[in-house]
Amino acid sequence: MNPKKNILIVGGTGFIGYHLAKKALQKSWKVTSISSRPPKKLRCLSKVKYLLCDITNKNNLKKKIRESFSYVVNLGGYVDHTNKKKTFKSHYIGCKNLAEIFLIKKPLSFVQMGSSIEYGHSKSPQKENIKCNPKLVKSVYGKAKLLSSLYLIKLFREKKFPSTILRLYLAYGPRQDTNRFLPIIIKGCLKDKKFACSKGNQLRDFVYVNDVVDAILKSLTNKNARGQIINIGSGKPKKIRNIIEQVRKISKGGNPQFGKIKLRKDEILKLYPNINKAKDKINWKPKTSFDKGLKSTIRFYNEQSA
Repeated sequence: MNPKKNILIVGGTGFIGYHLAKKALQKSWKVTSISSRPPKKLRCLSKVKYLLCDITNKNNLKKKIRESFSYVVNLGGYVDHTNKKKTFKSHYIGCKNLAEIFLIKKPLSFVQMGSSIEYGHSKSPQKENIKCNPKLVKSVYGKAKLLSSLYLIKLFREKKFPSTILRLYLAYGPRQDTNRFLPIIIKGCLKDKKFACSKGNQLRDFVYVNDVVDAILKSLTNKNARGQIINIGSGKPKKIRNIIEQVRKISKGGNPQFGKIKLRKDEILKLYPNINKAKDKINWKPKTSFDKGLKSTIRFYNEQSA
């Protein structure tokens, strides 16, 4: 009989972490979460072992991680990017600390959640073979993520550390924090409010959270994923304005004030991936249409406000 698989989810109290933990429990895996704060009520799972620790503190982290794990997924990092020092430390130093600990207690797989921001101003559709230079990435968050990716790929090449980087585009779905783009629009429309927004000409790529979880699980269990950077998105970009109009139509409310918010000078107008590598390496492609995913997300927030 095979021993029970166990997974450590760093950032297991977050949006993606919650959905991943839930799916891992359904697979009868033993699930442990590490995060700096306990889970919110709507993202708490009774069978998960929740550990509290700041991943930038390596000594504390060593004390918390006492057992070995089959799989490690790093979704950790400071969410409020206005604090640049904390953002950099949590996303880069935190990742390095984890990797150094797991070099000794080597798991079967270590999945790092990267970001599309690592590509900087590279032209879309973005491919994984684009050479990314940390000096050309403007945001501290993007720089920290890219440095983490480069570090983990180096560890794979030099020490066969089983790392995979998933470069994520815009994940959405039920239980996402309400300070994110789609929940803000959805709540504004459900409450039939006036809200300021840009003209909405940006092209963005949205991928449903269940599909993100599926990509993580396929990366964990597939040896072809080791040492790879893989884009995770829908590959079907949407105009922000059209998304807002779609939310309005489904919600039957909302009064967006298009053009009230000016775009940032460094705003990337077109941001979407080529996802062929995900199909080739891990046999993954998104299954949830945007229409279906959006309806289920709106339903969730509607029930929450009821």
